[in-house]
Amino acid sequence: MSAARAGRDDDPDRLYTVTGGRSRAHNDSFDLVTLIVSECEPTPGMPSEQARILRMCRLPTAVVELSADLRLPVSIVKILLSDLLDTGRITARHPRTSKVPPASRRGGETPAAQLPDPTILEQVLVGLRNL
Repeated sequence: MSAARAGRDDDPDRLYTVTGGRSRAHNDSFDLVTLIVSECEPTPGMPSEQARILRMCRLPTAVVELSADLRLPVSIVKILLSDLLDTGRITARHPRTSKVPPASRRGGETPAAQLPDPTILEQVLVGLRNL
């Protein structure tokens, strides 16, 4: 028998309660690498998951990191973040995208000069494997 997967095998009733019955965020403001920053401290009576997010995001934190630390599926975290964004308790910093217009790309490819340095990508991969 395999071990339970955190966030995936949790009691569905708990996840339903955490999200207020919603299955997805009402906006698409977040992707896995969007950085979240708290704009305030948690307040008394705030749901515990939202309070944890505010404490964790005193420094910019990626959505995927929040999901792992909270041990909740990314979809659930996005719903919680959407609620916090709507109330002004967090800000979302989206990754920069290429400034080259799509028409100037050959075949829809990103020019080599704008791709990340392969050495840095290898170092990130090694770091992730060491986690």
